[in-house]
Amino acid sequence: MIIEHFKPYFGQSCEPTTVGNLLQHSGLTLSEPMLFGIGEGLNFIYWDSKQLGFPFLGGRCKQDVLTENIVKNLNLKLETRETASKEKAWGFVKSNIDNGIPVGLKLDFYYLEYIKEKIHFAAHYVTIYGYDEKFGYLVDGDSTVKSSLSSIAEARSYKGPMSSPNRAFTITAMDKLPDIKITITHAINQNAKQYLNPPIQNISFKGIRKTAKLITKWFERPGITPQLIAQAGLLMEEAGTGGALFRNIYRDFLKECDFLYPELGLHEAYLRFAQIAPMWTEVSKLICSAGEYSNEQQLVEASKILMEIASLEENTMKLLSEKTSVFTDH
Repeated sequence: MIIEHFKPYFGQSCEPTTVGNLLQHSGLTLSEPMLFGIGEGLNFIYWDSKQLGFPFLGGRCKQDVLTENIVKNLNLKLETRETASKEKAWGFVKSNIDNGIPVGLKLDFYYLEYIKEKIHFAAHYVTIYGYDEKFGYLVDGDSTVKSSLSSIAEARSYKGPMSSPNRAFTITAMDKLPDIKITITHAINQNAKQYLNPPIQNISFKGIRKTAKLITKWFERPGITPQLIAQAGLLMEEAGTGGALFRNIYRDFLKECDFLYPELGLHEAYLRFAQIAPMWTEVSKLICSAGEYSNEQQLVEASKILMEIASLEENTMKLLSEKTSVFTDH
């Protein structure tokens, strides 16, 4: 069963791409940067726990929250299911596909047969738009792929950091969309407020500064190998968890908004993110290289860039807050 007339929506980041697929099938197509921006997606987290074994550097808001924000800000309907039962989990997906509705899945990409990098990452999102006796047919990022139904079931039911028990969701349009200019200014303003007022020290610009201080001591951590350090850099850049991808996407969001609504005064913030994004790429390269060559000095260099990034991002989000407050404070 393949959903008739399903047209894939491709993107760079898994969650907004999955939302994009569900929305496009409902008749609403927005760019990936626009979805990310409306979802108030930009942030940062330095997450260190015994479960992970090594610090995780994330460049966006918490998983699932992006989808919830997009749905809330665009006045859409979100239906989610989580269950410990693989049978019930598949039943929800199958019934929707049989009714011509694609489904978003959150899973651990380790088990998907087309994934080459065998790393556990349970906050990955794909769209399933069809199935047969053996395979599920998916949109994953910029590709249409297939994986066995058994592998998808394993990926969905994985229990580990960032996992959700067989989480699946659908999105449908409600009444008419809200005014997109108002939606954009509200989303930017809210994102800026959240970024500038982190609840704990390891989030947003404060988290970046904390990372800058801690990263130079990574080689001293018990049980930490150079391979794990290199893996952290790889996840940042290649798996799309870290800063550069999301700064590029937010840059493009601001550029699109500036083109549509120049009166919002977003051009300067767009230029600043164009400066910030490649700095994140340099950080991830230095982390990878530090692990590959056991070179502690490269972590020191990465630390210096992170301190600069923290100040740039804090000031840019203050600018965005000021620009959008004019339109939202009534």
